[in-house]
Amino acid sequence: MTSVKDPSLIDALIPVISLILLLSVSVSLFGDSSSAGPNQIVLITCAAIASALAVRNGHRWDDLQAAMVAGIGTAMGAIMILLAVGALIGTWMMAGTVPSMIYYGLQLMSPQYFFAASCLICAITSVSIGSSWTVAGTLGVGLIGVSMGLGVSPAITAGAIISGAYFGDKMSPLSDTTNLAAAVVETDLFDHIRHMAWTTGPSFLIALLIFAVIGIGTEVTRDNEALEQTMAILHGSFNITPLTLIPLVIVFFMAMRRVPPLPTILFGALLGGMVAIMLQPEVVLTFAGAPEAGALVGYTRGVWLALADGFISATGNAEVDNLLSRGGMSSMLTTIWLIISALAFGAVLEHAGMLGRLINTALKAAKSTGSLVATVVGSCIGVNVIAGEQYMAVVLPGKMFKAEFTRRNLDPRNLSRVIEDSGTLTSPLVPWNTCGAYMAATLGVATFAYLPFAFFNLINPLISIYYGYSGITIKHLDDDELSTAYGIIKKSRE
Repeated sequence: MTSVKDPSLIDALIPVISLILLLSVSVSLFGDSSSAGPNQIVLITCAAIASALAVRNGHRWDDLQAAMVAGIGTAMGAIMILLAVGALIGTWMMAGTVPSMIYYGLQLMSPQYFFAASCLICAITSVSIGSSWTVAGTLGVGLIGVSMGLGVSPAITAGAIISGAYFGDKMSPLSDTTNLAAAVVETDLFDHIRHMAWTTGPSFLIALLIFAVIGIGTEVTRDNEALEQTMAILHGSFNITPLTLIPLVIVFFMAMRRVPPLPTILFGALLGGMVAIMLQPEVVLTFAGAPEAGALVGYTRGVWLALADGFISATGNAEVDNLLSRGGMSSMLTTIWLIISALAFGAVLEHAGMLGRLINTALKAAKSTGSLVATVVGSCIGVNVIAGEQYMAVVLPGKMFKAEFTRRNLDPRNLSRVIEDSGTLTSPLVPWNTCGAYMAATLGVATFAYLPFAFFNLINPLISIYYGYSGITIKHLDDDELSTAYGIIKKSRE
């Protein structure tokens, strides 16, 4: 039987360098449309390069293929949620839920405080339910529509939505990543959250201030007449009433009751279809395009189409129709292709030991506490980029750096905080990461377009590194805690 060799540093670097070079070519050739196919080809090509190197080092192809299948399998939950969100957007558009959110938002929101308000609303909601994905797929879609109606930047709005949504995702005890980070390094959940407040609080306040300043200096591109026309079209095309917001309220109630995301969003999608039939019957029948078949058949066909292929608005106004024609499970298929390609690439690198080789090499250069924190941040970002999966960016560095933090007499809360500051928050900034792909597909704004404006997600890792070098809030273990930590590590290795 052929022995398996550990990958050299060159082996580990070749797929990563290939990824960077080919993605650069893809973006230069195809621009914003690179994520609609070209980037997927890049990721599959790099997976092939990594597989060839792994086979040369003694790995069996069957094992690599099994690793890829297992890696893709870890995202099946996310893929199902993506499909459910696509269905939800389709029926909520047809039910008047999103049009009502836009209508009321245009009445209540001013461009001068819109960005800051969007960020704060999403943060409060996300803390309550612990899910950035649910917030983006519901409130986020409506806020993007409001931004277009107000004539302000959808890219900045997406940055504000993501900043707020990920603040809650990071600080809520209901969040899966928050629980995962605490569990990986074996620290108390609420101790972990309290320790994160030292980096998260200042980062969020700075981001909120930036959004407020941008809002004050925003030049509105739409006049009041155009705004009133948009509102009149919405009111004339849909039955605008608070009753259309029932699906939104129920989805958030289910999320707060800790009903899992997939059944919550699927129920919200089906409820949107029922609300559409009850409150927007003419819209449903017109969309179905089969009035001669009878109301029952028309309603069934309309809801079915909205779930599968999304809603197509026919108000007669091109701008409004472009705003409201969205959703459907089929709209998520290109995003799912991107996720599958990225996870296949990441799975090969992890199985072949290439990711571990890169992280261990970086660890050797980390001499001080500050450089150790910076190395963890860089590793989490690197795993988000290379492996394309947020959970892996939390778990892998958490496991690999845990012993080193203990050896340096550092409390595990420092590690759990750093991997959240970087692993959780940078995941939506990578186009082929499950989170980045989801946000782009759901909000309808390209990842690289909103990335410069996701201020909270960009600032938090930098503050985390600064704290590492300055020693601010860096906790050390006492003798009893150190003995306990070594015991846990020893037990985990046995």
